[in-house]
Amino acid sequence: MEIPYTVEARPDTGVFNAKLGVWLFLASEVMLFGALFSSYVLLRTGAPAGTWHHGREFLNVPLATLNTIILIASSVTMVMSWASLKLNDFKKYRIYMGLTLLAGVGFLVVKGFEYGHKFEIGLLPKTNTFLAIYFTLTGLHGLHVIGGMILNGYFLGPGSKMFKTQPERFTNRVEVAGLYWHFVDLVWIFLFPTLYLL
Repeated sequence: MEIPYTVEARPDTGVFNAKLGVWLFLASEVMLFGALFSSYVLLRTGAPAGTWHHGREFLNVPLATLNTIILIASSVTMVMSWASLKLNDFKKYRIYMGLTLLAGVGFLVVKGFEYGHKFEIGLLPKTNTFLAIYFTLTGLHGLHVIGGMILNGYFLGPGSKMFKTQPERFTNRVEVAGLYWHFVDLVWIFLFPTLYLL
């Protein structure tokens, strides 16, 4: 029996099943990161005057700016990969999805250098409350980037076989993966100013 609403929209929601599912999943992710951001705000505002350490004391703003540019560019390439499928251009899809994966690798490499430098000079989560929150938030975000790369890598590799037999369903799957990837990018756009600039 074929699963319904993998291509056409459900009459009750106006979207296909996978899109509905990813929106529900992303709602839970908003709650997770929202709780962590709220904890950061409460700890920062509740700290006695003069005791809070700011990100600019410890963090590398130019590297974080580079990572912000990388992730924004990856959102563009993700959209272009989906648009290429909509135009039935599988070759361009592979190029843009490959660029999206490459951007994810670039982001993680830059973050790895940043973490490595902090560990070298003894800036660890146990150093102070700010660094504990910094490593928690950026580490969790990094795990989400890795998850998105695994998903996108599957759609670039073995999962792409579906395009030959069910092109519209495959295009919908890539769209759903793109929604997740944009969410990961959006979280970083909030993390960057909150941790590095304020």
